[in-house]
Amino acid sequence: MADYPLQYKNPGPEVILKTKRGYPRLGATPDEAGVNFALFSRNATRVILELYQNYYDSAPSHSFELDPIKNKTGDIWHIYIYGVGHGQYYGWRVDGPYDPLNGKRFNVNKLLIDPYAKAVTTFFDWNDDAVYGYDRNSPMGDLSFSTIDSSKSMIRSIVIDDSKYDWEDDRQLHIPWNETIIYEMHVRLFTISPTSNVKFPGTFLGIIEKLDHLKELGVTTIELMPIFEFNLNSNPNVNPITGEQLKDVWGYNPLNFFAVTGNYSVGLKLGEQVFLFKDFVKMLHKNGFEVILDVVYNHTGEGGEKGPTLCFRGIDNEIYYMLDPKNKRYYLNYSGCGNTLNCNHPVVKEMIIDSLRYWATEMHVDGFRFDLASVLGRTPDGRWIGDLSLLKDIAEDPIVGKLKLIAEGWDAAGGYHLGLFPEGWAEWNGKYRDCVRKFVRGDNGVIEELMLRISGSPDLYANRRPHASINFITCHDGFTMRDLVSYNEKHNEANGEGNKDGTDENFSYNYGVEGDTDDERVLKIRKQQVKNFFAILMLSHGTPMILMGDEFFRTQNGNNNAYCIDDETTWVDWTLKEKHRDLFEFVKKMIRFRKSHPALKRECFYEKYDRFGNLLTDITWHGVNPFEPDTGYYSHSIAFMISGLEPAKGLKIDNNIYVILNQWKEPLNFVLPPLQGEEWYLIADTSRDYPDDFLENPHLVKGYYTAQPHSTVIFISD
Repeated sequence: MADYPLQYKNPGPEVILKTKRGYPRLGATPDEAGVNFALFSRNATRVILELYQNYYDSAPSHSFELDPIKNKTGDIWHIYIYGVGHGQYYGWRVDGPYDPLNGKRFNVNKLLIDPYAKAVTTFFDWNDDAVYGYDRNSPMGDLSFSTIDSSKSMIRSIVIDDSKYDWEDDRQLHIPWNETIIYEMHVRLFTISPTSNVKFPGTFLGIIEKLDHLKELGVTTIELMPIFEFNLNSNPNVNPITGEQLKDVWGYNPLNFFAVTGNYSVGLKLGEQVFLFKDFVKMLHKNGFEVILDVVYNHTGEGGEKGPTLCFRGIDNEIYYMLDPKNKRYYLNYSGCGNTLNCNHPVVKEMIIDSLRYWATEMHVDGFRFDLASVLGRTPDGRWIGDLSLLKDIAEDPIVGKLKLIAEGWDAAGGYHLGLFPEGWAEWNGKYRDCVRKFVRGDNGVIEELMLRISGSPDLYANRRPHASINFITCHDGFTMRDLVSYNEKHNEANGEGNKDGTDENFSYNYGVEGDTDDERVLKIRKQQVKNFFAILMLSHGTPMILMGDEFFRTQNGNNNAYCIDDETTWVDWTLKEKHRDLFEFVKKMIRFRKSHPALKRECFYEKYDRFGNLLTDITWHGVNPFEPDTGYYSHSIAFMISGLEPAKGLKIDNNIYVILNQWKEPLNFVLPPLQGEEWYLIADTSRDYPDDFLENPHLVKGYYTAQPHSTVIFISD
């Protein structure tokens, strides 16, 4: 790991600090002589900056009330303080009207996080009355006013000077989209289990210790679930089965958008997490992996009107949040988490762009996946404006727009804008997920849609390249792939919400037994279907994404919304890798097969016509007879051939690839399409037991092939 200096400058109360006017650059900006502090607030009447010698001090070492004439430019309050520097703990107090009915929730008794802070201490109790702007014991609820000083809560912003960090020659990797294979993981859950056998479980360092596994698997891009600072202990619910307090494990409730969380770092977590994350990114780049962050800009961890006052609510509530125009006491809740960030307000929009640029330039990340991204395309009154919104600004930003941008194209208020994002965006393709699940489960009437999904979803992305479709079967939100073939119903009882949370529409099937079983017949078909999922995923046009642990049959015991569970249920069990070595080897080989065949990675897959009106296509569809696909309602099989020729130029770029997908309950004889001067070689059949090594030793097949029930069969021409 890199060596970096940590020189703390936290003067005690006996030191007299000099100040000057400062300048309106938001956040805490250190230099050799001191630090400039600046905060936006349009509606505040008074702003106070407090410095703390220790993060646990209940009283500040120094307090500075900013002069609205001298220390304010426009709506930005600012002050420069000499003699302080890296490691300084600080917080803001903002005074103004407390009028919740009109959207104003200022409370000078609350010490607030700097929205632009690069590090935050989170050693505070979420249930502490002190962090709430209202009196939680009052019958007036959030209309009441709290006089409790929240400085005892120990939540502080930290000045960070990372100007001397040595990035060496590190740069973003910019792996081409058509070479990208995404692996979604949660930092803590990936290695926290004792079975991981790492020295630093549950941390960024723990992931580094598992890089050999990721290299062996063959993925290119690591997508981290949220790493913005959040409070792990903010969940009010209790596990009704064990009686244990539940947690905000996933981290989708950010406290600010610049601070990397200390939850995944070693040490005191008082600023070191910034440098440890830089080390992490640099190490992954050295090993050839991109790092994508799952970012949450649609809401904050302050929740609804009864949530705590930690940052934005106390700084300028009606600027930062979308409020109900009929009653500004309440928040519009497009996120499903109590509030919605006012993303298309100029001030909030600038903060989000600044945040993205920070992670791109100062943290060297390679891209972003935006949680509930359709919120970023909404106006304050909730209308979708797409190309006129922040989404367009992000895609066209000269820095951020050059990185990988991935949208979750829906939100919790019914917004579903799949395929409608501006140029430059890729999107999680929820229609791909659902269609492939339905086909493998054996649903009727899915063949025609399956043809679209396998060919890159041209109905959604016809004006963009195929990589715009992020193809996935599973992700953090929902069943694991093993649970998808092991449960008919979700089992979220441990979440403390009466099994009412999480989607009921999983398109899963348990093959006769709900949950785990020792029945070898059931286990065989389940694992075979998982292999089918992976085969279809790696053969489809678009960008494939897989969920951590699916490569070796990970389970969450039927919990499809395990956001609050931090035990063996959600921890990756590394003993499964050897127990299900056959599946791991299959997934590894399918990834290698995809990476080695240009025909699966074309920049354009969609049907086009030449100047004479002739159809040019790289994919043809077949049934049990060549060029005769059965697309009827009761069809459960399809075959397709991906041409090794570049259709528009007639140049050979690869071998031809022929695939049979048979989810019918009986074997089917497929006549292989004729080739001129070439033969078909079998390289994979998911119905065959391990270790069938066809990928290394293809078997010549002539005439036809009998595809077994629930199987995927892959051929390649010589």
